[in-house]
Amino acid sequence: MSKPIVKSFWDKPTGSWQYVFHDAETMKGAIIDPVLGYDILSGATSTSRADDMLAYVRDAGIEIVWILDTHPHADHFSAAPYLKQMLGAPTAIGEQVTKVQALWKDIYNLGDEFQPDGSHWDRLFADGEVFHVGNLPVTVFFSPGHTMASITYVAGDAAFVHDTLMMPDSGSSRADFPGGNSRQLYRSVRRILDLPPETRVFVGHDYAPGGRMPSCEASVAEHLASNKHFAGLPLEDDFVSVRDARDATLPLPKLMLAALQVNIRGGRLPAPEANGRSYLKIPVGYFEPRSEDA
Repeated sequence: MSKPIVKSFWDKPTGSWQYVFHDAETMKGAIIDPVLGYDILSGATSTSRADDMLAYVRDAGIEIVWILDTHPHADHFSAAPYLKQMLGAPTAIGEQVTKVQALWKDIYNLGDEFQPDGSHWDRLFADGEVFHVGNLPVTVFFSPGHTMASITYVAGDAAFVHDTLMMPDSGSSRADFPGGNSRQLYRSVRRILDLPPETRVFVGHDYAPGGRMPSCEASVAEHLASNKHFAGLPLEDDFVSVRDARDATLPLPKLMLAALQVNIRGGRLPAPEANGRSYLKIPVGYFEPRSEDA
């Protein structure tokens, strides 16, 4: 398998990993899941994390040819539009994003000005589709479960699995968001773990349990040997029972209600109102309260 060069970027406030990978032969590369900073107390946004990625690709001489999101995130804003403005590269996500857009359009009670048609990205990828970054073939895996639209990018020996798998000591990601499904998540993970054992698996989040340093990479073989939820490949019903019980104890992400209305727009804020400012909506009473102590 071809072996892309992968550079990871950590966003401590959201526990998120962002990536740049590139083909060493052609120096063409792609950015995956870039974060736009957002301060929930002040409402201020920041491009500092994205600017770190820009500095890296410029210093390394990488030509970015794609800006890729794996799904509409619930815990951070996407910086894809900002990076497109700075780099000129097209943006992309999975084609099932239209289902997520339609779901959250209803939750936010958005009007006709928002159409859930996926037009907020330059390209919508289908399951099994292959595209190239330089000479690197990149295969798209539809990976539902965490969301209805989640996809995995398999670039040579590197699989960018977003929020499907966590690091082995954390197991898998939650499946209790609107449109999530733990059975679909199980099947998505099994597909990923059918990749060659030396495949490098890059995760979307790490919350560093036990006080260890944040980490982002483990091989398929390491997941099969020690993943908290998938070592020994449990039966589907057993995984669903464990995953659903865990999800029932989790509070919703602090930024979810802010982030989804931005990310279903491809990372754009709602259109400015008459005073030139954008405003976010909160659907009061739509979700049941959950304990912050869980």
